[in-house]
Amino acid sequence: MLPGLIQIAFTLIILVIISPFFGNYMARVFLGKNTFLDPIATPFEKVIYNAGGIGQDSMTGWQYIRALLYSNLVMGIFVYLIFALQGILPLNPTNLSAPNWDTSLHTTISFLTNTDQQHYSGETTFSYLSQLTLGFLMFTSAATGLAVGIAFIRGLTGRQLGNFYVDLIQSITRILLPISLIGAIVLIIAGVPETLAGPATATTLEGATQIIARGPVAHFEIIKELGENGGGFFAINSAHPFENPNNFTNLLETLAMVSIPAALIHTYGIFANNRKQGWLIFGMVFIIYIFLIGIAAFGEYQGNPQVNSLLDSTGGAPVPAPNLEGKEVRFGWAQTVLWAVTTTGTMCGAVNGMHDSLMPLGGFVTLFNLFLQIVWGGQGTGTAYLFIYLILSVFLTGLMVGRTPEFLGRKIEKREIVLASVVLLVHPIAILIPGAITLAFSDSLSGISNAGFHGISQVIYEYASAAANNGSGFEGLADSQPATTGLWWNLSACFSLLAGRYIPIIALLLLADSMTNKQPVPETTGTLRTDTVLFTSVTAGVILILGALTFFPVLALGPIAEGYKISSGL
Repeated sequence: MLPGLIQIAFTLIILVIISPFFGNYMARVFLGKNTFLDPIATPFEKVIYNAGGIGQDSMTGWQYIRALLYSNLVMGIFVYLIFALQGILPLNPTNLSAPNWDTSLHTTISFLTNTDQQHYSGETTFSYLSQLTLGFLMFTSAATGLAVGIAFIRGLTGRQLGNFYVDLIQSITRILLPISLIGAIVLIIAGVPETLAGPATATTLEGATQIIARGPVAHFEIIKELGENGGGFFAINSAHPFENPNNFTNLLETLAMVSIPAALIHTYGIFANNRKQGWLIFGMVFIIYIFLIGIAAFGEYQGNPQVNSLLDSTGGAPVPAPNLEGKEVRFGWAQTVLWAVTTTGTMCGAVNGMHDSLMPLGGFVTLFNLFLQIVWGGQGTGTAYLFIYLILSVFLTGLMVGRTPEFLGRKIEKREIVLASVVLLVHPIAILIPGAITLAFSDSLSGISNAGFHGISQVIYEYASAAANNGSGFEGLADSQPATTGLWWNLSACFSLLAGRYIPIIALLLLADSMTNKQPVPETTGTLRTDTVLFTSVTAGVILILGALTFFPVLALGPIAEGYKISSGL
């Protein structure tokens, strides 16, 4: 057990060290200060602005929203057409035909919303050109979320929201693209392939012929993790040795997943001129993160008691044996646990082991992360969700002491609370309603492979992953064509994808715009300070209570009930 815990601790220490430096760099980028990339990035950006006729004036909330929606619509149409014409387009060495319309629609919306939920096998469904087009969406969808997060932070701290197109372009040219270029080269050196050649043909030791899929994987893999996209080039995602061949690449990809959302909290502290609060919020999320890792690690290390009893030949009490089902032996139980908690916490969705094989405690943690969306949260938007909880905490504590709630010197009033409530209420609607319909007609709609409590978890996880823009899955569902239930899963998941992405973004930007236009309130002796351990603890309580109570029934019917069933030997 100790080596596994040391591996986890080593990764967490690196995260704590790099996040403030990365957060400071992003703050300099979005505050318009000088950075070391200016000599390269500035001329490149000017060419883009001039070619696109892009102005750099700050936008209002609705202008920012319209720019975001229009650009996403155009990108979505472009990518869908690439899929539809795949059979006649180049870079298709295996002559793949176009996928079904509903698979193309679901995939387009999924990657457009930074979710990358996949109801297909990448190497047998999409050509190299289609996969490269998905890589384009990995950059733009991640940059869209990052732009929203920065605009929200600006609004909270009393600044103008900024310009969506400028934020989008700078997110790519100064953050995502430079790191991806370096990361892709490192991955190539570490053994990840990057080629446009067709599949390789090999002769096995038994004399049989084996076709080995390959492709331009390295550049796809780094933005998949860094941009919290998660969609795999191959069907088994980062459990595939071409996507994640060894422990070094596993460490690099894990840190890439969590680096931006963790650093954005420090970016907020710089924008607010309150680094102390930034560290307190970082510490709060970090503690929850460690706690959830501990729960999942305990479950996987103890393993399945029923299996352990079969392995024990002494007839005594079962000896704990780690659960290795669905895990790559080159990573083991510890790195699979860390990855599973990180990928569902950051809304990345990539997997280096099968979540369907996690013990109930691991299933509980991954679902809980998808429900909360703030440990560490999605690309940019997760940080915004975190501050929604801060605003609600300010509102609740203000009611307790009989004062008008204030946050960063601005009053929190009815409009802000309504918009914050919209952000939080959309999530359960996008999960529980389609989930209830699917479970009510499970024979004709779901295609569940596991009856009982685990089957409930499979269905709820699929919609929670879509609504949280995560993309990972318990799998075990007949959710891909040509299964008869494939059409239902593709279309119903599209509802959760769109509702979970764009409704909260609209509410977040309107809330930020409202805060921007408020007059600062002078601080007095009665002002509630939000940069204290006490207030941060209250916020943690609000997060856990709201997150737990909203989804407790499905947690009780899913992983909790499954855990009791396994422990009782039934």
